[in-house]
Amino acid sequence: MTTSPFSASAPAVVRVRIDEADAGQRIDNYLLRVCKGVPKSHVYRILRSGEVRVNGGRIAPTYRLVQGDELRIPPMRIAQKASSAPVPAGAALPVIFEDDALVVIDKPPGKAVHGGSGISHGVIEQLRAQRPEARMLELAHRLDRETSGLLIVAKKRSALKVLHDMQRAGEIEKHYVTLVAGAWRNRLQHVKLPLFKYLAADGERRVRVSDDGKSAHSIVRLLRRVGEFSLLEVELKTGRTHQIRVHLSHLGYPLAGDDKYGDFALNKRLAATGLKRMFLHAARLRFAHPLSGETLDLESPLPPDLSQFLASIEGGST
Repeated sequence: MTTSPFSASAPAVVRVRIDEADAGQRIDNYLLRVCKGVPKSHVYRILRSGEVRVNGGRIAPTYRLVQGDELRIPPMRIAQKASSAPVPAGAALPVIFEDDALVVIDKPPGKAVHGGSGISHGVIEQLRAQRPEARMLELAHRLDRETSGLLIVAKKRSALKVLHDMQRAGEIEKHYVTLVAGAWRNRLQHVKLPLFKYLAADGERRVRVSDDGKSAHSIVRLLRRVGEFSLLEVELKTGRTHQIRVHLSHLGYPLAGDDKYGDFALNKRLAATGLKRMFLHAARLRFAHPLSGETLDLESPLPPDLSQFLASIEGGST
């Protein structure tokens, strides 16, 4: 996470030496990130005009930075922003794995992965506040706010690029545990239903099964039946928005506690008996380390709120 070399006053030429953390990204994306407050149109104007130099020469906006490159960035005045409250560091986020390329955390439920849409800060902002010395911390993927479990954060630009490539190629195994209403029939079932994103009348982002959507593939395994529910493991072969929630709800098995695609009358009853959020947990990740190639097989047990609720319904208390 590079600190901006610019200030709101006394603009001057800035020279930057590119290190490993910033290598590999396009020059336009780098400038847009570090030049907070500078209009996007101005960033592209100084690139096209040749005012930005790399190792003394002109470059295209698509040029990818190399470790050791020396950037000359012309004077730019950044608009003064109203001061905002600092992000509280909060309690340390649980770490499942960490090395110099990435960190995998066990995300608590109820916390967004990043700020926005009325949320001042999320996991990534909290992690940056806890680690002010970190050169870079960037989300490699996302989890819904209510979903708990394993989340990958890249610490190097080179690792982030490989992780993104691996996700597009389906080379990161992601396994979730969920509880659904109804008696799931098959021990193993492949669900291949295209998903279409749209905005509802109230402006809320929604997803539905539609032939006009993008291909989506979930592999569902029945772990066990629990009364009127089924405990499932779902492996994602694609990573579409709300994929598990929409696939299972469309088939008639809504996730317990899902306030967007679920059974609202059931959710109200479950909330009264202890389930305060959606029963969905990112339980396992298996992938090759983006730099070393070593196989990482990481697991997170069900958090206390879900395991306690599961125990209560297994005991017949719902």
